[in-house]
Amino acid sequence: MLVRLSNARARSVNWWTALHGLHSDAILYGLSAVFALGLGWESREAAQWHWGYLAAAPYAAVALVAWFLGRRVIRKTNVVRIVMLTIVMLGAVAMPLALEARWRQAQPEVSVIVRSARNLINGQDPYRTYVVHGKIVDAVPGIPAYESFFPYFPLMSVFGLPSAETGKSAGLTDARIVMTLMTMLVGGLALFMLRASRSKKIRVAQLLLALPTGALFLATGGDDMPILALLLLGVAALQRRSSYVAGVSLALAAAMKLTAWPLAVGSLLVTREKSGRSAWKKVALIIGAIVVVSIAPFAVHAPWAFMSNVFAFPLGLAGVRSPAASPLPGHMLTVLWAPLGHLLAPVILVIGGYFAAKYLRRHWPLSLSQLLGLLAVAFGAMICAASSTRIGYVIYPLNFGLWSWVCFDQPVKTPELVLDRA
Repeated sequence: MLVRLSNARARSVNWWTALHGLHSDAILYGLSAVFALGLGWESREAAQWHWGYLAAAPYAAVALVAWFLGRRVIRKTNVVRIVMLTIVMLGAVAMPLALEARWRQAQPEVSVIVRSARNLINGQDPYRTYVVHGKIVDAVPGIPAYESFFPYFPLMSVFGLPSAETGKSAGLTDARIVMTLMTMLVGGLALFMLRASRSKKIRVAQLLLALPTGALFLATGGDDMPILALLLLGVAALQRRSSYVAGVSLALAAAMKLTAWPLAVGSLLVTREKSGRSAWKKVALIIGAIVVVSIAPFAVHAPWAFMSNVFAFPLGLAGVRSPAASPLPGHMLTVLWAPLGHLLAPVILVIGGYFAAKYLRRHWPLSLSQLLGLLAVAFGAMICAASSTRIGYVIYPLNFGLWSWVCFDQPVKTPELVLDRA
């Protein structure tokens, strides 16, 4: 059975890699059109179903054109793919984002970020709501309890500052527009630095920005997108052995959201100087300094509120029902028997840690590609095991898996010799 599965996987990979670039793009955009239409039909969230109906036509149109052009002899295929990628971003990101910002339709995290920025401007702590003995303290009146929590680190508030300063929640000051601009600028710099073929860079850009794995989040919520862009910049810097750029980019991501910590910490295992020597102390110092300076004042000022917002609430341990509870195995098992919600994540962490340790021992010293592949598997396992998490977090293992593939074929330089896998 395992042999058959392995052979089927090999055949699928060979079939996909043998496809013309435009044909593979056509398939991805076609599937995106189906997904967008399905989301528009099924979702009850206004921001999501509006995006679905708005994005379905651009995806379908570009898919048809890509398939048609793929059957013609075209010299500059990658140029055509980049043009079509730009068109998709205009139709699936820019247009829906502009309309939804005007209509003031967004995922709850957008208003949460803006509210935290407003609190900071007014000299107040962004972590105002917390839980004591099962009772919510200082909840924001007039909104659901889960929207009163700020489940990020303080630096995430910067995206809400334009809206908080002007008092306008629509138009150009919308936090999503700020996050989208940062994602594109940082992501563009990361792609420029990334050592990969143009074809692979196009695939990275598609997953990060153009396909529903990026476009949906940029248009409706977007708080994970700047994190992914900063992490990609960190990966490109690690690949180029630029320890300062890697440290700063990973530190900024880690100072915004907990989801950046696995790669930030894992980078210490693979970071190298130009000479080939380990640079983990330098990177650790940069990450530690930025994270501590940006987080410590708030954690010390109100430790219980800080822990309740940043850790207890996202993990489903605050006793507050979150809309992030997607029907994944961990959530469904928790519904059947509540105590499992406190047991699944630690058990998966212990079991996963055991196998990760075995993998590290067998593959040491670890390469950047191996680290990203390991994190992709770990993220996928934790998403499935968590009692309350968004299915949208799947964008992390998907991106990590793709980056692992992109980095795998890169030359690994050491002082003694140069290994070229190309």
